[in-house]
Amino acid sequence: MKMRQLNMLAIACVFLLSSCNTKSDEQKTILLYCAAGIKPAIEQIAKNYEEEYKVRVDIQYGGSGTLLANLRIAKQGDLYLAADESYVEEAKKFGLIAESQPLAILTPTIAVKKRNPKNIKGINDLFNSNVRVSLGNPDAASIGKQTKLMFEKQEKWEELKDNVTVFKPTVNDVATDVRLETVDAGIVWDATVNQFDDLESIAVDFFQEYKKEITLGVLKFTEQPTEALKFLRYVSSYDKGAPIFKANGYNPIHGDKWDTKPEILFFSGGVNRIAIEETIKKFEEREGVQVIRVYNGCGILVSQIKAGEKPDAYLSCDVSFMDEVQADFTNVENISNTRIVIATQKGNPFNIKTFEDLAGKDIRIGVCNPQQSALGALTQNMLKRKSIWDKIEPNIYSQTPTADLLVNQIRTSSLDAVIVYEANLSQVKDKLTMVSIDDDDAMAIQNIGLGAKTEYPYLTTRLFDAIMGDESKEIYLNNGFQWANKID
Repeated sequence: MKMRQLNMLAIACVFLLSSCNTKSDEQKTILLYCAAGIKPAIEQIAKNYEEEYKVRVDIQYGGSGTLLANLRIAKQGDLYLAADESYVEEAKKFGLIAESQPLAILTPTIAVKKRNPKNIKGINDLFNSNVRVSLGNPDAASIGKQTKLMFEKQEKWEELKDNVTVFKPTVNDVATDVRLETVDAGIVWDATVNQFDDLESIAVDFFQEYKKEITLGVLKFTEQPTEALKFLRYVSSYDKGAPIFKANGYNPIHGDKWDTKPEILFFSGGVNRIAIEETIKKFEEREGVQVIRVYNGCGILVSQIKAGEKPDAYLSCDVSFMDEVQADFTNVENISNTRIVIATQKGNPFNIKTFEDLAGKDIRIGVCNPQQSALGALTQNMLKRKSIWDKIEPNIYSQTPTADLLVNQIRTSSLDAVIVYEANLSQVKDKLTMVSIDDDDAMAIQNIGLGAKTEYPYLTTRLFDAIMGDESKEIYLNNGFQWANKID
């Protein structure tokens, strides 16, 4: 009996171990909806990804429009790859896409059989009743939608449509018609022609105005956003996905450097910390990346940048400190502003109402260091313009690189008054008294810039989007900032 019980226990243990191993070895899977014309490149990339990271990519092919229509109903899956960025923009309007990134550029062209047996030279030949034409369906295929748009602009769509032999649901179907000689010509993407040895391309000058970007989007309803974003970074990277796109006849866009877990170096003026820290943490978790934050006085940060530091992004305390390193950053945008105020001990015992009230009294004042801090420089310059600096200077007991240090000093009664940003006081309003100054000069505007030499321009831009998004806006407003659209 005991032996039987032991045997049963052993079997149970084996079963449990087997179950655990099966669960731990279960392969991750992501579902990608992909425009049919991108199949040659994406299949190879997906195969490489699975071999490297043990993540299977299930791919459902179809026309960009057809796939989008299906997504609106099914609302399942992880990624949507369209042959035309307009479909991704449309998907965003329907609330289907969270993040997106362009992968390659496509240009429309006329495809004919090798050696061009009908001697087709341009679009005029497509109106010839002796030329059989295949086009993509405008409601299903990206190339069809684009073809209709191009010829509507030329006021020739109705005439062309009347001479079309067949409309097909995908660009590959159009190319196949030409290859099998069931038609004499078709309008396809240049990359489609590049994939077939028995086709050749007839370039059309005005088609060059209608280039489109193959764009990959992460679906909002994905249950595994981090895995989906990792695949997006892999597909779009200049050293993983891009070479495969190029080898398959596409014109790839130079994306980010590939890293399994990229690290972004982010410089920020100290005043911004309370407004952005929560957003950055959420971004790190969603993307599966690390943002290395360096918070300090903007004077110190600018000195580091001038000395050779190359942050991927820089969020200033004030635009004047972005101006000093403008050549090192691109895509600079204003985000917020915050007023310069005076903070005093609770109840304002010295009855301070203006900057002038900081002079001529036995009062201990704290300001930021003008060489290390944007606030310090703004304060000094503003008070000098008003001819007040020399009167106040004898009462300055402390000059710090950041305003947070001044707030700590006044809270411990080391100082009687400090000049800081309103945003610095958002967490201590009940412990200090804030004196607002009605002066146009008492304002700092914060802006953000992308490092000109960053190896992660798209990833960092997504971080910008998060910082400038609606959720982030609420955090800014709750912490003593005004939003960018309130800046004149």
